[in-house]
Amino acid sequence: MHRVVITGLGCLTPIGNTPADLWQSLLEGRTGISPLTSPLDPTLKFSQAGQIPTLPLETLSNTQLQTSERCSQLAILSARQAAQQSALTQHYPPERIAVILGCSTNGRQAEEPQTARMYTQNARVHPLTVPRSMASNGVSQVAIDQRITGPALTISTACSSGAHALGMAFHMVRTGLVSAALAGGHEAPLTPGFLRAWDSMRVVSPTSCRPFSTDRDGMTLAEGAAVLCLETLASARARNAPIFAEILGFGMSTDAHHITQPRPEGPAQAILAALLDAEATLAGTHQPGNAQSLLEEVAYINAHGTATQTNDTVEAAAIHAVFGQHAARIPVSSTKGFHGHSLGASSAIEALITALALHHRTLPHTLGTSTLDPAINLDIILNHPRSIPGTQPILALSNSLAFGGLNAVLALRSCP
Repeated sequence: MHRVVITGLGCLTPIGNTPADLWQSLLEGRTGISPLTSPLDPTLKFSQAGQIPTLPLETLSNTQLQTSERCSQLAILSARQAAQQSALTQHYPPERIAVILGCSTNGRQAEEPQTARMYTQNARVHPLTVPRSMASNGVSQVAIDQRITGPALTISTACSSGAHALGMAFHMVRTGLVSAALAGGHEAPLTPGFLRAWDSMRVVSPTSCRPFSTDRDGMTLAEGAAVLCLETLASARARNAPIFAEILGFGMSTDAHHITQPRPEGPAQAILAALLDAEATLAGTHQPGNAQSLLEEVAYINAHGTATQTNDTVEAAAIHAVFGQHAARIPVSSTKGFHGHSLGASSAIEALITALALHHRTLPHTLGTSTLDPAINLDIILNHPRSIPGTQPILALSNSLAFGGLNAVLALRSCP
């Protein structure tokens, strides 16, 4: 099996339209959550969201603008950044590159206005509504934009979509099915109908996102995208490509319990699966077939941390179940207080943040938390980022726990 590294990063988020801007916002403690500007709906119980102030739409062609909507445009622009940084398409044949993106709600900004026209005016809908609202529009747009002809697919597993896409791409590159991949997630769910739907669930905070806080009262919805370039370590070194982190393993599981109520056994199983997969990557340096050999090496967990009462409690319980007495010593943070919860894109954004944390040897803190819930009993990073001294490789996990009990965990390590 090949070792797989991340050689390009691209993103559009409420805290930055480039990875460099995003990282600076994390260091400075600058949130991207702000009062909803559009759509304005006084019936909503919440009034804040993670919104991207501006998009460089002038860089898109007329055809791209006509055949896509905001969600896919985020994918195109993020993939461009990542591909440019890694020069991926210049070094690999187009048929040897995969494009795998996660998305759970693509097309809402194309579909909702046209549905309203049909029902309120009995009007003919726009002839491009179907292609613009396809779940796979984003991945097709990226493949066309980058002239990639290898495998391309969209994965939709709710809030774990981006992580599942990255995990699938990781396995494809590791086994040699493809030479490289563009992978990540994109989402633009801030539409009138969808906001009303989330409001009805009563899981969106009417105040602010406060992960692991005693007084947490829900998540904050957001839009965003992140795309990462993956290729083999050997190829990246041979062409002197930038290396941000290595992906060691990927684990996934299903709770098989309830569509909206998680339980710890599912996430715990995914964490163990990621560690076992990482052990397979490092075969020869660790006890084979035993995730226990890596448990004490985990030096950071980027938590799913939505700031709902149930999610944070269940995720903490899963971490304790896997790591036992070591759990309370592992630094943990959730960055959703910065960029909000962009559903299928969040896991990709958080994987990108985890890669940057490893690259800079600096762990982002949890924003908005006032008083830690004592039942969590974890080393939650608060107030300011935490540096990791030394030069030894750092092992980190990026957790994603989705509705339907769909869990995905990425294991990443810094490269010396």
